[in-house]
Amino acid sequence: MLVRDGQLAYARCSGHGDFLLRITVKQGNALSAKWLTLLECANPHPVPDRLNELLSKPLDWRNLLILAEEQGILPLLTKRLGELDEGRSGTHPELVPPEIRQELRDAARAQTLFTLSLTAELFRVLDRFAALGIDVLLTKGPVLSARCYGDPGLRQFTDLDLVLRNADAARATEAMMALNYQPKVPLKAIQAGKAPGEYVFSQKGTKLLVELHTERTFRYHPKPLSVKKLFGRQAVVRFDGHDVPALSTEDELLLICIHGAETFLERLMWIADVAALVSRQSVDWDRAMAVAREVHAERMLRVGLLLATNVPGARLPAKVLEELFREARSAGIAEQIARRLPVVDAEPFGLFGRAIFRIRMRGAFPPGVVYLLRLSLSPTEEDWVAGAEEKRSRMLDAISRPFRLARKYGREGK
Repeated sequence: MLVRDGQLAYARCSGHGDFLLRITVKQGNALSAKWLTLLECANPHPVPDRLNELLSKPLDWRNLLILAEEQGILPLLTKRLGELDEGRSGTHPELVPPEIRQELRDAARAQTLFTLSLTAELFRVLDRFAALGIDVLLTKGPVLSARCYGDPGLRQFTDLDLVLRNADAARATEAMMALNYQPKVPLKAIQAGKAPGEYVFSQKGTKLLVELHTERTFRYHPKPLSVKKLFGRQAVVRFDGHDVPALSTEDELLLICIHGAETFLERLMWIADVAALVSRQSVDWDRAMAVAREVHAERMLRVGLLLATNVPGARLPAKVLEELFREARSAGIAEQIARRLPVVDAEPFGLFGRAIFRIRMRGAFPPGVVYLLRLSLSPTEEDWVAGAEEKRSRMLDAISRPFRLARKYGREGK
């Protein structure tokens, strides 16, 4: 991209997906066709007739569905293909093979049933917490899907995510246990002051998962997050006929950018969510930059927005784009992520690659190194001694953590 007289001139291939389009074409037509189809389905501003044009060419439908599910885009693919069929007259041949169409219907039905069951459970949990005076904010999951796509069933997710104050963690755990949930983090560990990566609860006899997050579990924020400020900026989202408390749009935007950085942005869904959120919701950009500065996550926000613009094709105000490109390193990181996206399974990050990525996302030396050391020495529930979580000191947990990470990510090229 070039900046001329304050206006941004885009050097793009076919209008969107600049990074990925250059790369997938080099990988061969089959990969290119699949990825371009997914990019168009994830595009918050679809180009007229482009999907029709892409699907008119030979396509490996089975592998397209597999890739869409792996990348978290299957509901969006189903929606776009359904819209395409609805817009075709009876004189035109169907683009989607009948067996593929049936598979998509089955997948959509399963997603709808799961979303309905999770939504019902969400309101049950919210009612319980409200009765106990435990304040919560919703994030990610079906509420993010409603914000991004206007439908809680248009995003793949496996759990519910709620934010609460750390002081309420023990009471919330007791409440979840009363609702027939099994905690991954024992109550005695919470009472002993241990901080997990997240408070995970699974419901007996079902696949339902609930994750609770507090200021102590947002480990990937470079600077500790103030949950008090999140509650002060909270928004109300209309969801399934109810008004529910949620993060502000700006806090949600930053959170999904940081979560993407946490997971190395290895799925198109995490980039598509950013693109959809900024395209569908009104964003106070001054506030968005301010909340990023609060936790020293400016680069994570920049990278997330650059990917949203250059991969699925979000449209940002010119002044925002100009600000994003003030830091050349963010653009370089975004392009590296986009290059890896189609080949991430074949070229996974090793231990060294993971470390370098963490450092670069925080801001090189010295803040990036400090950030990496903190993550490497901040134990989670995986570092505790099973059955005696509250007995071993946090220092011993911290000392053992780097060795566990080396074993986990150092073997088989992980």
